[in-house]
Amino acid sequence: MKSAKALTLTYLTPVSFASLNGSDKEADNMSNIKKISVGVEQYPYVSSQAIRRALRNQLEVLGRELSEGVAASQAKGAATTRQEPDKYIDDDLFGYMGTESGDGTTKGGSTKRTSVVRVSPLIALNPYQGDLDFGTNYMGVKAGGDPNIFETEIHSGLYRGTILIELDRVGKGDGFKEDIDSLEKAARVKDLLKAIKNLWASGRQTRFLADIAPKFVVAAMLSAKNPIFLESVKLDGNGINVPIIEETLKDYEPEIISSVIGLRKGFFVTDIANAKPLGEAFEEMAKWIDEYYQQ
Repeated sequence: MKSAKALTLTYLTPVSFASLNGSDKEADNMSNIKKISVGVEQYPYVSSQAIRRALRNQLEVLGRELSEGVAASQAKGAATTRQEPDKYIDDDLFGYMGTESGDGTTKGGSTKRTSVVRVSPLIALNPYQGDLDFGTNYMGVKAGGDPNIFETEIHSGLYRGTILIELDRVGKGDGFKEDIDSLEKAARVKDLLKAIKNLWASGRQTRFLADIAPKFVVAAMLSAKNPIFLESVKLDGNGINVPIIEETLKDYEPEIISSVIGLRKGFFVTDIANAKPLGEAFEEMAKWIDEYYQQ
């Protein structure tokens, strides 16, 4: 594990009925979901910003104290965090950027920590079919008035996401006066893995409760920083295209230190040799992390 630089994992989650990352403002009585066009088809997605927010929230749920938002010291500056990565797990793993005003005699400065955790959007592998949910808003309706009728775009399909963790940057570098100890480095990454395993976005869940936690995952410890499974997890009819994954593992065999495939039974028609139960796959990843930081 000494030569490892990154842990990357790609996951799949089936969503039966949801309006993931949809807009809250209903312009023209329509609440849209985010979509990207590929040819004539449109594919819904959850932005990487929303996934990062969901991971932070889950870290807090799991007991981690998060860095509180701080107002910018410069006029019209963006709010940031406390920028204390030695103390706060989210400042360490997700980075920050802040600016400081000058005092009249010196120029203002800036502080930055590039995110250790790299996140792709969670994109649907099935196109949007134009489905809508119809609702009625009675709030604010005066006696004898008509209720406000609105529509919400909804989607059902399989979503794919990828995360890459730069293991060699956890707990050190920008924002640190000295490295944190190896046990805390390992604990932070393992808590992040728990957050990924239990991924849940809080937005638009009142009427559209959805489970976006992984039901399939393929992961690898790498001597290079490369999200090798990002474009290699695809569908084959109603199942997963296993030959592409196998070819990817073979192509990057020199860079792969360890790999694992986890699968929740009953969600996919595909039979993958050597696949482990999902919980065991995440436990194996946690063992990699312990081994890496205890060297």
